[in-house]
Amino acid sequence: MKKISFIFLFFIFSSSLFANDNKKEFDKLFIQLKSALNFENSKKIEDKIWNLWSTHPSQNKLTKLLSEGSLFMNENKLEEAYDIFTKVIDKDPNWAEAWNKRATVLYLMGQYELSQSDINKVLQIEKRHFGALTGQGLVQIALKNYEKAIDSYIEAHKIHPYMKSPMIMIQKLQIELQKQAI
Repeated sequence: MKKISFIFLFFIFSSSLFANDNKKEFDKLFIQLKSALNFENSKKIEDKIWNLWSTHPSQNKLTKLLSEGSLFMNENKLEEAYDIFTKVIDKDPNWAEAWNKRATVLYLMGQYELSQSDINKVLQIEKRHFGALTGQGLVQIALKNYEKAIDSYIEAHKIHPYMKSPMIMIQKLQIELQKQAI
């Protein structure tokens, strides 16, 4: 019985160590992202962040499932991708990227309110998730909430100043709002 208790405590302790290491790495990368000197440097940092987001901190099996779901999504097999991402969320509801992937699938399925609900969960877990923030912008555009979309893109730009899409979308949305005001 002592041996089982020891093994259980070991897994809990090592799991929290992985989470703590990931948090430190994310904090470092987000500081670098904000202070990047140019687009090329920011892109390298962004790639490292996406790699960390897409890699489960302690369970390779969940990383593989997320990757499998992403392949289905890329092949436009949205129902299959949705099912896999839901399975990953069920196994670890604190993994932001699983929620983000499912939010993306829901957006592609035209389920905008459900997509926004998953984005809310992503941002609750990782408020700096610039991918979720830009996705939220797209969801809000689909829902014709242009001001909310602009707010999302502004937040994404604050986190990732060299990301091009937020500024492009803000300009387009401001033009749309001006047309509506006429």
